[in-house]
Amino acid sequence: MIIVNLDVELAKKKMRSGDLADRIGITPANLSILKTGKAKAIRFSTLEAICKELDCTPGDILEYRADED
Repeated sequence: MIIVNLDVELAKKKMRSGDLADRIGITPANLSILKTGKAKAIRFSTLEAICKELDCTPGDILEYRADED
């Protein structure tokens, strides 16, 4: 499964979700869907904008964990 660690990166940069949403040009609701891991996909352009604003890499935001069966 893919884990979204966007909250961790936001906390490191002391940035609010709404501020990030404004800076990258998406709605706070769509950013919330991404943060909670409910998104089915993310555009590379959105991922790039997030990484640029938070000065991080995609690997800082997205993490793979094997399913526990």
